[in-house]
Amino acid sequence: YGVSAGSANMVSFLAGQHGRNHKFYTEYAFRKEYASFDSYVKHHNFANLDYVYGTLSNHDGEYPVDYEAFAANPTGFTVIACNALDGSAKYFVKSDVHYDDFNIMKASSAVPVACEPYVIDGVPYFDGGIVDPVPVQKAIDDGYDRIVLVLTRPKDVLREQKRDIAPARILRHSYPAAAERLLNRYATYNDEVALAKEYGRDGRVLILAPDDLCGLSTLSKSFEGLELMYRKGYAAAGAIANYLAN
Repeated sequence: YGVSAGSANMVSFLAGQHGRNHKFYTEYAFRKEYASFDSYVKHHNFANLDYVYGTLSNHDGEYPVDYEAFAANPTGFTVIACNALDGSAKYFVKSDVHYDDFNIMKASSAVPVACEPYVIDGVPYFDGGIVDPVPVQKAIDDGYDRIVLVLTRPKDVLREQKRDIAPARILRHSYPAAAERLLNRYATYNDEVALAKEYGRDGRVLILAPDDLCGLSTLSKSFEGLELMYRKGYAAAGAIANYLAN
């Protein structure tokens, strides 16, 4: 299950391309073509999703996805996006990914206001993080009872509403249902993390989360912060094998 950029991370993981995500975050992400004010002016998207998930990732890109390996991996794959028209959660599946077609990751990663909604089959979508940011209950409902949850925020720090108020006001003029989701994202996230902790107490969920944000945020970054976060996450992942084995 992948949400926003996490959905793209999972593609590399399922394709067995160790180190690919690291290169994207610590090298490509600093290019103006990847994410910048220039990109926003030219494409109406701060993060140029077509560049990230197309130009760089297609078969003729600088670091293409090994699509054959991805498709051959029998592991299931669910990507969450928010329907911009009605605010509902859309759960894309692995069969929605095709050769040189990673559109569902673009849809899941379209941060409201910073990006225009990404349209698939005539339906505009925004970042899945505003509708189902921690889809543990979805995984439980789908029948899974051993879940590894990877968070990019400290698990004991509540998300606050204040940073979403202004973007939600802007969004309300064009996509009121999505704006409502954005306005209440803080509560959705906090409730879902609390639920994950509850499941964690009976062994159904292992939560991996950073102890601090290393100076990072959704749209701001530094090489040092990214590298430190990566190393912390890599070390924390050592707990996964024992969790799944017991």
